[in-house]
Amino acid sequence: MRGTVLGFDTTSGNGTISGADGNRYALTGSSLGAGVKALRAGQEVDFVVANDNQANEVYPVQSAGGASTGEKNKVAAGLLAIFLGTLGVHKFYLGRTKIGLLTLGAFVISYIVHDSIFTIYMTLGSFFAFILKAASFLVMAAIIVVSIIEGIIYLTKPDDVFHETYVANKDKKWL
Repeated sequence: MRGTVLGFDTTSGNGTISGADGNRYALTGSSLGAGVKALRAGQEVDFVVANDNQANEVYPVQSAGGASTGEKNKVAAGLLAIFLGTLGVHKFYLGRTKIGLLTLGAFVISYIVHDSIFTIYMTLGSFFAFILKAASFLVMAAIIVVSIIEGIIYLTKPDDVFHETYVANKDKKWL
């Protein structure tokens, strides 16, 4: 039978599925099919109904593109991190607005400081200009390196781990 996950607690392994027949079915972690580690609310699933209205052998239904319906795409997140990570675009895509703004702001400020070094030189002198130029370069380089590493991490994680880590787990601070 097909249905939609109403809720699933990864800690306890308990959840509820609304079946296509209009009935609700309980599920436990042991109800999940082979290789399935977690489900999320709104995810479409296929399952077998046991005699006690328990959902068994629960598997996510894959869309034509290979990703579960409603899911953030790890390939999109990875490519955004690699190519536009300096602007924090991948963080905005994953719903982490604060860290996206921090990344964008740090890069833009560093770029402005690095680009306007002549004005700084004329105002503060050569030593301070050199220190500011070096610091702004290091900040920009760090943001670039971290963004590329994040992109590679996104692309190499299995789909279920990517979703659990970066989409479902919104309280994670950086990665």
